[in-house]
Amino acid sequence: MNWNDILDNILPDEPVQQVICDQFAKPLLEELGFSDQERRPNFNTGPGANKVDFAARHNTNTNDIFFNSQINPYLLVEVKARSTGGAKIDLSEGTPHYLKTRKQLEKYLLSPKCHTAQWGIITNSVHIQLFRRHGKVVFPATRCELIKKDNIADIVANIKHLINKPPTALTVCVYNNKGGVGKTTTVINLAAILKKQHKKVLLVDFDLQRDLTTSLKLEVGNTSLLDCLADTKLDVRNTVVPFSPADKQGNRLHMFDVIPSDRRMQEWTDNNMDAQIQKGVRRLRDLLKAFVYDYDYILIDCPTQWLFFSQSGVAASDVVLIPTKHNGATSLHNAARVITKFIPDIQKERKDGGPIALPIFFNGEKMTEAQHKITNTEIKQIITKAQQAQPAFNLLPYYWPKATQGNIDQTIFSIPNHATVANAAFSHVPAVFLNKTVAENYLGLAKEYFLHG
Repeated sequence: MNWNDILDNILPDEPVQQVICDQFAKPLLEELGFSDQERRPNFNTGPGANKVDFAARHNTNTNDIFFNSQINPYLLVEVKARSTGGAKIDLSEGTPHYLKTRKQLEKYLLSPKCHTAQWGIITNSVHIQLFRRHGKVVFPATRCELIKKDNIADIVANIKHLINKPPTALTVCVYNNKGGVGKTTTVINLAAILKKQHKKVLLVDFDLQRDLTTSLKLEVGNTSLLDCLADTKLDVRNTVVPFSPADKQGNRLHMFDVIPSDRRMQEWTDNNMDAQIQKGVRRLRDLLKAFVYDYDYILIDCPTQWLFFSQSGVAASDVVLIPTKHNGATSLHNAARVITKFIPDIQKERKDGGPIALPIFFNGEKMTEAQHKITNTEIKQIITKAQQAQPAFNLLPYYWPKATQGNIDQTIFSIPNHATVANAAFSHVPAVFLNKTVAENYLGLAKEYFLHG
């Protein structure tokens, strides 16, 4: 593909979207391996006029021609012009055009006719970014790239590599830098309910306190994850320990896998051993890449303090799930710090667009109507203060995700308090296996954030 000629033939401020579709998007799809019969322009994603500019999927046989069938798309491409009404359309990350186009692509990827779609691209031939969909989550798979003649071939090659061998796992770090919000409880019970939904799950206890490891009555396996951080010769697969509790008859039932926490983690912190880790906080992400084709979900539990282990957990994730307490203003304020400061810092370190924050949820507390009003007043102040400090940053979707323009829906997903959850630690079995109501609560959490359909 002669990208120099392709880019030269597009006007610097091309105002016509169809020109970008014809002269850039079609060659892009061809270079990604999709023939004319494997792509469809103006693909109807669902009810109404919700059409994405292109959808594509490889044909499996002569009776399955995507151009004709228009079912089960794999990749969506949303195209914009370079300008409109004389004003440039800027798709660089964080701009109003970028945010609007990204939201549009997310809507398409989650539409009824796109339940098989795993990838999405936004581009105007000046910028381009690849997104991945896993269940209900849409997140960046690459950073938003400025297209140049000397990098376009590499950009396209990287996108092709990613979409041709997609990982099966979504890596989730459950984090808030306020203690007592139920991070470990969330990780364990979310893993258990995902197992009940026939998902393969790996838990990573990267917390010095070892609450997850202790709660499940486990110990470090043949190899410690801590040693794998420093020794590149060790096989990280040897760190995995199965969680297989016994049933009433004494039979062992495999539930999910765990990488337990090492008792020496505190010594590492005390002696600043993390300074010796090659790639620093990015090392854990590299190690966990060994598992992204083996599991559906990788869930990470890490410490509260924003130090090496928690930074590593967030840096290793695709998305960050943030538990809070409605009656704990500190947890709500700290969630804002995670979203506006900590995650962006990691994004700058990783340079691939990730991770992203998911909306907050309330964990394990009952709430009266009066408390609800007090909490929403506090949240409104948090949103306003954050926008005053960083005008381009809108916290509204992270606190009130169902809010729309003209309709401030203040609904926040909540898991109610239940005695079984606290008592489960003594039985060393996730509470969702002990109580039907608890299982329903955590299934609600899984469906709210992760499970599509």
